[in-house]
Amino acid sequence: MNLSSLRPPGREVVVTGVGIITASGTGREAFWANLKKGVSPVGPVTRFDASDFGSRIAVEIPEFEPRDYMERNRARRLDRFGQLTLATTRLALDDAGLEPENVRPERVGVQMGSALGGIAHAEIQTGRFLERGLRGVDPRLALTVFCGAGSCNVAIEFDFRGPNSTNAMSCASGTIAVGDGFRLIREGAADVVVSGGVEAPLAPLTFGSFALIRAMSTRNDDPARAYRPFDADRDGFIMGEGAGILILEEREHALARGARIYARISGYGTTNDAHHMTAPRPDASEAARAMTEALASARLGPEAVDYVNAHGSSTPLNDGTESVAIRRILGDRAPYVPVSGTKPFYGHALGASGAIEAGICALAIAEGWIPPNLNLDTPGEDCELDYVREPEGRRHRVRHALSNSFGFGGINASLVLSQDREATPRDETGRS
Repeated sequence: MNLSSLRPPGREVVVTGVGIITASGTGREAFWANLKKGVSPVGPVTRFDASDFGSRIAVEIPEFEPRDYMERNRARRLDRFGQLTLATTRLALDDAGLEPENVRPERVGVQMGSALGGIAHAEIQTGRFLERGLRGVDPRLALTVFCGAGSCNVAIEFDFRGPNSTNAMSCASGTIAVGDGFRLIREGAADVVVSGGVEAPLAPLTFGSFALIRAMSTRNDDPARAYRPFDADRDGFIMGEGAGILILEEREHALARGARIYARISGYGTTNDAHHMTAPRPDASEAARAMTEALASARLGPEAVDYVNAHGSSTPLNDGTESVAIRRILGDRAPYVPVSGTKPFYGHALGASGAIEAGICALAIAEGWIPPNLNLDTPGEDCELDYVREPEGRRHRVRHALSNSFGFGGINASLVLSQDREATPRDETGRS
């Protein structure tokens, strides 16, 4: 028996705000509406000349005006990573109906995740340095390039003085940030945590470094159908920029202010393959153990899982290994539990992906609808699961959802999100 399942119950953690900025929409409502349209926004790279790369497609946010969310001078002092962080935090706070001045600042933490932080901005500044010397470089470079700039800028902007950290654990960092926020509240170190992931990686060398290791799709002639999680013809992921931030609250704190509750964060687990920097452990044992640990911390068994939001990177090795891990966890129920890989809607936003996907799970629980797997024509032989293949998605009652993220270095992270016990129950069609 896993001893973590015997821990005394801690404080409950709920999601009261969802902030999202992606190519599929800015804000919770626009994002959810575009998921229901079932269209992938993948397109040709326009930010720079990608003609020398095998992959020349990406998911770019088409319209983003930082001054809609912050003062002009503040926006000018930040790179795109910082701008997206503050803007998405503002959206999440507004969605939660949470005014910073109405909370105790020392009881509000910030936990962020980003694989690359401000590295794309640093890349641009390197070019200016080579052309003009140090006088051509943004004088704020040292304050924008490190990943922690995201969480620190949020703290400064909103006067949040609680525990503050940004992890850089590759493509699992957004999930880890939400998990760390969950632990802080459960253990009593904070009452509110701004938690999520942000990524702004679209610069030529940054993009090209992933092209060099052949991790990205080269289906350049058919962008909208290029991202193919779990499909037999998948050939890699497609890089995207984006941000997902959740407002996590201690449940009694949320109820006291009359907050709407989307879902509870009920469990979190993380492990490492200790195997290879890019290839997953072939037997999927540690990926499966991360899910097991998440379920144990939620005091649930695998029979409780109603939906899996998969990492679904669309790479040949990772999708097959994740499928093995999911089947190992679900056992005989594997053919009947719906699974979707949602990255075709916003690209692989690296460290932001897991936080976006945690937001999707929270909304799926609240709305009784789960998004489809786009471009899944024929599942790979190693990927036998109940994928949501209906173009319109699926109405489905979700009481407990499992969200997975995996990253370079063998990082595995899983979250369990659950329906709040006072939420209006839905039938199997999703109706109240």
